[in-house]
Amino acid sequence: MRKFWAVAILLLLAIGAGAFYFRFYFVYGEGVKSGELNYVVKKGLIFKTYEGKLIQSGIRSKAAGSIQSYEFNFSVENKELAERLMLEGGKVVELRYKEYFGALPWRGFTKYIVDSIITHNIPALPEASVLNNTQPTEQLQLSE
Repeated sequence: MRKFWAVAILLLLAIGAGAFYFRFYFVYGEGVKSGELNYVVKKGLIFKTYEGKLIQSGIRSKAAGSIQSYEFNFSVENKELAERLMLEGGKVVELRYKEYFGALPWRGFTKYIVDSIITHNIPALPEASVLNNTQPTEQLQLSE
């Protein structure tokens, strides 16, 4: 009987560990969001994490007759990346992120974790680079 209970407990622990991993460490989705960086702040009572908001172009309505902008709330694990984002406030940026099923207190308040900034310097008109003999710069990615 003891052997049965030992195996049952080990099986439950293994299932619990697998469920915990899947909920908090399995990357559900990855992508890029673009918009005006509203803010990045360091906050928290026990775990100080970096949290930010990106305002995307376009409008949507949460309730009938109202208009609201798209907002992307995110967390940042990397301190250097968060400090760089703090300097980019008010600018249009593209952020690469990973999406998890759940948030961990030491990782951030949201399930979206930004891991890099993507910057594009593209002229307003394609003819502008031909007329001025300037070349558009390539994609620059800052990562951990």
